[in-house]
Amino acid sequence: MSNHLFDIIADTSHPATHNVVRFPDGSAWTRAQLLERTARYANVLHSLGVKPGDRICLQIEKSVETMALTLGAVRAGAVFVPLNTAYTTAEISYFIGDAEPRLLVCDPSRREALSQAADKAGVTHVETLGADGLGSLASLADAASPDFAPVARGADDIAAILYTSGTTGRSKGAMLSHDNLASNALTLKDYWQFTPQDVLLHALPIYHTHGLFVAINTVLVSGASMIFLSKFDPDQILRLMPQATCMMGVPTFYTRLLQHEGLTRDATKHMRLFVSGSAPLLAETHREWSARTGHAILERYGMTETNMNTSNPYEGDRVAGTVGFPLPGITVRVVDPDTGKHFGVDEIGMLEVKGPNVFKGYWRMPEKTASEFRADGFFITGDLGKIDARGYVHIVGRGKDLIISGGFNVYPKEVETEIDSMDGVIESAVIGVPHPDFGEGVVAVVVVTKTAKLDDKQIIAHLADRLAKFKQPKFVFIVDDLPRNTMGKVQKNLLRDQHKDLFKA
Repeated sequence: MSNHLFDIIADTSHPATHNVVRFPDGSAWTRAQLLERTARYANVLHSLGVKPGDRICLQIEKSVETMALTLGAVRAGAVFVPLNTAYTTAEISYFIGDAEPRLLVCDPSRREALSQAADKAGVTHVETLGADGLGSLASLADAASPDFAPVARGADDIAAILYTSGTTGRSKGAMLSHDNLASNALTLKDYWQFTPQDVLLHALPIYHTHGLFVAINTVLVSGASMIFLSKFDPDQILRLMPQATCMMGVPTFYTRLLQHEGLTRDATKHMRLFVSGSAPLLAETHREWSARTGHAILERYGMTETNMNTSNPYEGDRVAGTVGFPLPGITVRVVDPDTGKHFGVDEIGMLEVKGPNVFKGYWRMPEKTASEFRADGFFITGDLGKIDARGYVHIVGRGKDLIISGGFNVYPKEVETEIDSMDGVIESAVIGVPHPDFGEGVVAVVVVTKTAKLDDKQIIAHLADRLAKFKQPKFVFIVDDLPRNTMGKVQKNLLRDQHKDLFKA
């Protein structure tokens, strides 16, 4: 039995001497170096008692060592759980309590703070790995053997758990199998026509589906290479762009590059593909990019639970405001969210997806998993949309008031719970409104008692150590009451309309 995902990634038909990871300073790692490093990490995991199916939680900064570690986890048959580096200690406590990992890997600066939470959760080992590639785990890898026979894992075995926000404010762990990840990478390689000659500008974080699975896995299975950047910086991107052929980014990347005088047709003439995802791309941004560079951004649609579902075509019309067609092997339909009745052309309803990309369920939440799937196997995405006469999928809204800010999911209930816990707060409503950089900005509307001395700054300060920065409201408004319908439900649509121009220049 093979290790399904790792064997595909480590395809020996790609030259071992190929520089698969390149760095801004001109240095590089070959495929052979990367694969050897994965073997060393796999040996370290084995020595720490990590067995097939055991979880390892990672809250570490982006580095090539982080990439090697995640691949080493797959090679060792473990399940890796990447966690946003912005999460607070309180948030991490929940994740490790739920995932029950054998190992927690964190930045050296956070070891002391997280060790107590790890001990409480019964985590056997806490090791460190920094953005510079140094730390206790890296040292162990340096001393480990460069040989490791991949642990046998099948297509349906779990390779990773990615946490996504839940309507109750508690995150759910989406279990992604070896084939969920492998099939999607192979599909994207073909659909976006990646070849060994491609060089991808990689400036995305790698604790998120986009940077971790869409970008890295597509590069690795195609034999391409990537210029690996610690973060997005417009000056650096434009300086390195002549060495690249493709870029994947969130809408913020494109809006910020459009503000740069160095973005011209000449600067982008050798590029063949710009991909945008993780948040809605404004049609205005799409049109401005095309006018400025001569390139049409390719927008696609995916989820933590499903990887990529749809894509605008590589060859053909990339229509602004749409997310293109269902990818090969994936079916997307629009239904009545209550009855499941199938809708026709241009009818708005709930988007449902079925295919090899769709996750295996939520970690230790069988009832929640069952409620999110139809009897015929379609996953209920929670997104409202339609399919037009040409077959293009349109996302027109999101169920459950999900906010996507900077490519990250924010469920209002989690933020509201923290605000409502404050003395003097009666209730709150958290909404997302259009933001030119982040897709949506988080805004809180709060009702306080008449005697309360609370203001917006105090509420924002209260949340600073309780929620990751991307979840924190950019504005807080104190009001006398919230708009409600006849059933007493808060009408967030009215609040969104009221504040829709808040972030406009």
